[in-house]
Amino acid sequence: MSGRTVTPVRGKAAPATALVTEGPTVTGRRTVVGVLTVGVLCAVTGTAAAAPAPGGLGPGDHAFVNVSVATLWVAPDRPRDLDAPALGNPVELDRWNRRMADTGTRRWLTGNLETQAVLGSEVEVTEVAGDWAHVVVLDQATPRDARGYPGWVPVRQLVANAGFAADARNRDRAVVTATRTWLSATPDGTTPHLEVSVTTQLPVLAQTTDGVRVVLPDGSAAWLRRDAVDVHAPGEQPATPTGEDLVATATTFLGLRYLWAGTSAYGLDCSGLIYTVHRAHGIAVPRDSGPQSTFGTAVAAGELQPGDLLFFARPGGVGSVHHVGMYVGAGRMIHSPNAAASVQIVDWEQWDTGHEFAGARRILPGAPAAGQRTA
Repeated sequence: MSGRTVTPVRGKAAPATALVTEGPTVTGRRTVVGVLTVGVLCAVTGTAAAAPAPGGLGPGDHAFVNVSVATLWVAPDRPRDLDAPALGNPVELDRWNRRMADTGTRRWLTGNLETQAVLGSEVEVTEVAGDWAHVVVLDQATPRDARGYPGWVPVRQLVANAGFAADARNRDRAVVTATRTWLSATPDGTTPHLEVSVTTQLPVLAQTTDGVRVVLPDGSAAWLRRDAVDVHAPGEQPATPTGEDLVATATTFLGLRYLWAGTSAYGLDCSGLIYTVHRAHGIAVPRDSGPQSTFGTAVAAGELQPGDLLFFARPGGVGSVHHVGMYVGAGRMIHSPNAAASVQIVDWEQWDTGHEFAGARRILPGAPAAGQRTA
C-alpha cells in the first residue's frame, strides 16, 4: 500500500548571555543542519516547569511525548527485535532506519504502526497494559476518535507534568523550523544532547541573540539555536502561507525515505508529508489521506495551483482514497510514494498509470489554525 487509508472500521548584537527583553520576533522559515557532537542538558532553574508528578499513568491522564519522536503501534506485541531503537528513551531513529534499508523489512510496518508524535506532543491515556499505554494524540485529527489519533506507545516515552502543561498554555512557544536541530546545554548549540524534528513545539523560558531556552516535558530545560526556530506568543500563529510556501517546505524533505506512519524528519508516509508540511505553517489538517480528501475546497484538475492536494483511490479513482501528493506546478507533484522509495517530485499524470486520480483539494485560504479540531 502506498499511502494511509482510513476504513469505516478503524475509521516541525548583544552578547550571547544577554537576555532579549523585547517581545518575541516571528522570523521566516529556515532549514539548518544540527551540530553532531554530544553534550549535557541544563537543569531547570527559576520559573521553569515543575517536576513530573509521581506515580504511574492511568486512563484519563494527560501526558506528553518525552522522546524526540514517539512511534505509535497497533498493539504492544507488534514490534520486532530490529525495532528496539524506536522503543527506548532516548530513541535512535537513524539507527532504526538503517536496520530497515531493504524494502521488505520496511514494508512490514504497513498495518503494524499507527502514527508518530514529536517531542512535547500532548496525549490522553486510554489504557495501560504493563509497559505500554494506549493513547490518543490530541493534535492529530481522525474520524477514528474525536479526541485524537490512537495507538500504543511504550510508557517510558511519556511523562505527565502539570507544570509543563501550564507552560505550554501560557508561555511563548518555540517551533522548530529546521528539518532537524539539537537541544543543547548552550545557546550556540555547541554542546548538543538530543536531536529533534521539525514542528516540535516547546515553551520558552528565555531568549538570547544566539538561542532560545525552552522547557522540556520532564521539567528540565535546554537551548535551541535561534536560527532553527520561530517564536510565537500564546495563541499567535505563523503568517498564512501561500501555496508556494507549502511547496517550499515540502521540498525540504526531498530524498527522505518513506516510513509508514511517519510524521517527522526521520521518515514520512504520504499523508504524513501533507500533515507535517501544514503543521509547520500552523495549519491543522487530518492525519490520514482519506479524511484529508474531504478537507478544504474541491479543485478541478485543470485549475491546479501549487500547494493543492492530489488524491488517488482504487479502483479507478472511485474507491477508497489510499494516496495523496502536493501539486508543485508544471504538471508535477511532490509525494512520499511507498516503502521502496523516498520523497520525490514526479509528473503526476505519468505516475498515475492506474488512472486512480480521485480529485484535488485546496486547503488555503481559510484553513483552521493548528490545534483547532478538524475531525
